[in-house]
Amino acid sequence: MLHSALSFTHSLIKEFVQVGDTAVDATVGNGHDTLLLAECVGETGHVIGFDIQKIAIENTQDKLNEANLAHRVSLYHKGHEEIGTVLSSSTDLSMVVYNLGYLPKGDRNIITTPKTTLKSIDQALIYIKNKGLVLLMIYYGHEGGETEKDAVLEYVKQLPQNEFSVLQYQFINQTNSPPFLIAIEKR
Repeated sequence: MLHSALSFTHSLIKEFVQVGDTAVDATVGNGHDTLLLAECVGETGHVIGFDIQKIAIENTQDKLNEANLAHRVSLYHKGHEEIGTVLSSSTDLSMVVYNLGYLPKGDRNIITTPKTTLKSIDQALIYIKNKGLVLLMIYYGHEGGETEKDAVLEYVKQLPQNEFSVLQYQFINQTNSPPFLIAIEKR
């Protein structure tokens, strides 16, 4: 059975993130990916999470507290384009995860945008270590979503193949703008 894009994303997180790693959840949302990353990095690793919505930070903090994993995570009430202001120059990330679009069950008028997303990806690619991954779940069935989707696809197509491998994983025969995954591996 084929995995959904989200299921495939979670399998990549489990495969690539190791105990002791540092990872970023660039859009924490309701905390599902942040929690999974915190489980994967173990006691010696760390997760750094960003979101522009206070409710997303609160939801994620609650989820981490319930799982007794809050000590493995630093949450920032900032946009994902601020990654470079939080990380030190010596930070090596094993993974950066994005869920583009809007906060599920949140305000659909607050969305990720091409300007901030592309700036964030630029920064993530600086900090990602060799064989590390940047995972972009692209939800685009909302106003503004097509514009961001197109901008991200254009951006990743231009990445030099001698430095990065880029995969697009999506179902092509489904209706209603099914989300898809872009995975960028640094060589």
